[in-house]
Amino acid sequence: MVTAKAWVLKKHFEGFPKTSDFDLKKIELPSLKHGEVLLESVFLSVDPYMRPYSRRDMKEGDIMIGTQVARIVESKNPAFTVGTFVVAGTGWRTHSISDGKDLQLLPSSWPESLPKSLALGTVGMPGLTAYFGLLEVCKMKPGETVLVNAAAGAVGSVVGQLAKIGGCKVVGCAGSDDKVAYLKKIGFDEAFNYKTVPSLDEALRKASPDGYDCFFDNVGGEFANIAISQMNKYGRIAVCGAISQYNDPVPQKGPYLQLPMVLKELQMEGFLVSRWNNRREEGLKALLKWVVEGKAKCHEQVTEGFENMPTAFIGMLKGENLGKAIVKV
Repeated sequence: MVTAKAWVLKKHFEGFPKTSDFDLKKIELPSLKHGEVLLESVFLSVDPYMRPYSRRDMKEGDIMIGTQVARIVESKNPAFTVGTFVVAGTGWRTHSISDGKDLQLLPSSWPESLPKSLALGTVGMPGLTAYFGLLEVCKMKPGETVLVNAAAGAVGSVVGQLAKIGGCKVVGCAGSDDKVAYLKKIGFDEAFNYKTVPSLDEALRKASPDGYDCFFDNVGGEFANIAISQMNKYGRIAVCGAISQYNDPVPQKGPYLQLPMVLKELQMEGFLVSRWNNRREEGLKALLKWVVEGKAKCHEQVTEGFENMPTAFIGMLKGENLGKAIVKV
C-alpha cells in the first residue's frame, strides 16, 4: 500500500494567501484495479489561475488544484507502461491513481536531453496559452507591434518570443530590473520596469510612439486602462488574466474602457486555453520545434521539495519567479 502526501486547502484565501491556509495530509491509496495506473509526481506546477479558481471550484479540505509531470510506477492498464512520463491534472499530491483517461503523454518527439518539466511551461499549458492567444485572439500579423505585461512570467515570456518569431515588434514590462534584462536577452525590442518608471503612460509611449496593434493582457487593472488608450485603430486585446486583482479583498472600481473601445473600434476578448483542446497536439508540436531550434528560450524557477509547495505558490503570486515556477519533488 502506498501512502501519498497531499496539500489541501485548509481555509479559503482572504486577501493574499498564507502558508497557514494550507494543510499537509497523508492519504493511504488502495491497490490498483484493472485498467488503473499508479502515478508518482516528479514536477509540479504553481500558476496564477490557482488563486481565483480555488475560490470558484474548491471547498475547504479539498486537495489543491494543479498539474504535474508524473512517472507511472505501477500499471494495470495496457496503454501505459511503467516508467512512462505523463502530464496529469491530479493536484498537489505525490502519488495518485488514474484510469488513464485524464493523462496526457509527452509528445513522441520529445528529446531525451530536454527537461520534462517544460511540459508544465513552454511546451505545456502556459505555452499553449501564448500560442492560441496570439494566433487566434490577437490574430497578430508580421510588422505589427505587440505589448505584453507580466512579460517575464510563464506565459508572457513565451508570448514575446512567439511574436518575434511571427515578425512583430515586441514591448514587454516586468516588475524588476533583472526581469527586464532577461526580456532583452530573449529578444524583446523594448522592455521596462513598471515599478520604477515615473509614468506608465509615458513609458508605453516611449517604447512605441506609433501605438500598439496587439495587447496580451495578463494583469488587468490600471495597467490595462492606460495601455488600451494607446491602442491603434482596429487593435486586438487578448485578456488572459488579471493578476493585479486576484488578491484584492475588495474589488477594484473601473477602469471604464468603452470610449477608447468605440472610437478606435477595438476588439477585446477574454479566453481560456481549453477552448483549443482539440488543437493541443498542433500547438505542442510547434512549441517543441521552436524550443529545440533555440527560437524559444525557457527559464524555470525551481523550488526543491514537495513540502515547499505553498511557499512556491505564494512566491509566484508575489512575482518572485523568473519564467515558469516549478516544484521538483
